[in-house]
Amino acid sequence: MTLTRTLRAVAATVAAGLALSACGNADTSGEDARSAEPGESGTVITYNSPSEWGNFGEVLASFTEDTGISAPNDPKNSGQTLAALQAEAAAPVADSAYVGIAFADQLVQADLLAPYTPEGVDAIDEDLRDPEGRWHTIHTGAVAFIVNKTHLGDAEVPRSWEDLTKPEYRGKVGYLDPTQAAVGYSVATAVNEAMGGDLDNWEPGLDYLSRLKENGAVTPAQTATALVGQGEIPILIDTDFNGYKLRDEGVDVEVVIPEEGSLLIPYVVGKVNGGPNPENADALLDFYFSEKGQGLFARGYMRPVIGSIPDDMAAEMLPDSDYDRARTVDYTKQGAVQDDFIAAFTDRVGR
Repeated sequence: MTLTRTLRAVAATVAAGLALSACGNADTSGEDARSAEPGESGTVITYNSPSEWGNFGEVLASFTEDTGISAPNDPKNSGQTLAALQAEAAAPVADSAYVGIAFADQLVQADLLAPYTPEGVDAIDEDLRDPEGRWHTIHTGAVAFIVNKTHLGDAEVPRSWEDLTKPEYRGKVGYLDPTQAAVGYSVATAVNEAMGGDLDNWEPGLDYLSRLKENGAVTPAQTATALVGQGEIPILIDTDFNGYKLRDEGVDVEVVIPEEGSLLIPYVVGKVNGGPNPENADALLDFYFSEKGQGLFARGYMRPVIGSIPDDMAAEMLPDSDYDRARTVDYTKQGAVQDDFIAAFTDRVGR
């Protein structure tokens, strides 16, 4: 199933036309969520919500303005969120969590999420939500190259996975560590599929990532879009929406869906089991899936699961024909085989 067909199927079940507001990009410098001052109606702690990732800064600020509930941003990635929730399971600190879908089943299996069904989520495709209501896809992105053209030197903008292994791109490529970040694992999944592998056979992807490392690729643990803007990583394999946001900030970047194929990345949210502020968690999840909440995420170039990207923003993005190359996989299985992949990646590539 392609990205476009998946999103059209979802959008066909819901009303179009979203009220829209401002947008942002990824930032890992935010304060620890636990140190925030509470608002008039208390606090809600949501893990993995960097202020500029997917417009989370605007989303949480708008939620606080509407409800009086303080909702600080949190700089964790998906892997760090899973580890923190596991460590805190006996006395949870967080009320909700946001992760890439590959981590969703691990959260369920560890009994870290409590059932809660916000209004409207029944319209989401069944493959993109937990049947018990413990998590729901909130929006999607796609694996893409974010290319800072100013710092490419004499090299052309790469168009394919194979291009990145060429000498002219040596030391210019990066992607998030796939043993820690959902985006990094999605990158590994995307290239493995593009190279002819599948979730039962990681050899094509591991071989490619080994060649990419030999060509000087780096794998930071945290969101690295700022490094693209600064030219420290001229080519970041990441999510399409982060590239569009950098362009809006005045960086001369181009977003590329690789010719051999890519991957649709659903992101999910859930209520933490035993969190300290359960009513506030419910209110936050309700806001996420409201027309206003989905509209705010759309302003960060996220593809909402309720409604659609506004026409004026779609005109600034790659055409549907490029997104047709973004595939889906069995995301439950992707999560189930993640530990096996991590062991293989660490042995073959990560040393």
